[in-house]
Amino acid sequence: MVNIILSGAPGSGKGTQSDLIVREYGLQHISTGDVLRAEIATGSELGKQIDALISKGNLVPDDIMYGVIENYISNLPADCKGTIFDGYPRTVAQAMSLTELLKKYQMEAIMIDLLVDEQLLIQRLIERGKISGRADDNLNTIRHRIAVYHNQTEPITHYYLHQGNYFAVNGNHPMEDVFIQVKRIIDREGHK
Repeated sequence: MVNIILSGAPGSGKGTQSDLIVREYGLQHISTGDVLRAEIATGSELGKQIDALISKGNLVPDDIMYGVIENYISNLPADCKGTIFDGYPRTVAQAMSLTELLKKYQMEAIMIDLLVDEQLLIQRLIERGKISGRADDNLNTIRHRIAVYHNQTEPITHYYLHQGNYFAVNGNHPMEDVFIQVKRIIDREGHK
């Protein structure tokens, strides 16, 4: 079983690469962004709290995210080949919690970090906003989300690097070329 933490700044291509990994390897995919947006769509109190945070480009508190992830892991099918965590963990505290949670289920994960130049991130997100109409894909919120990523999420790379589970990928290339790099890592690390 291979479990992948797919990391990168907003607009780095996590969703695209996740889709390609799922097709190639048959892994389960959890996009915390999709899960959180689904909760917002219910109109629940929790959904309203999450919406207030996300619409300003802020992260959802660790305890809420941990509950979402534990529920997901505990309900994986018995024949699961592995998982892709897209958008989680986003803080060192979440990374540490995820490591302990995975141990509870006799699992571990590697981190694949999609590194993309900031100007390209902004360009991609603005284009996505034009197509998707996502409220958080406007220039001010994009810049804030990238700053939050650098301050809160980027430090997890050191956590996984220290554990020997960190792999960087140059995400500035076309998605097919990025996927070739990702496949090399999965093929090598997934068979250990």
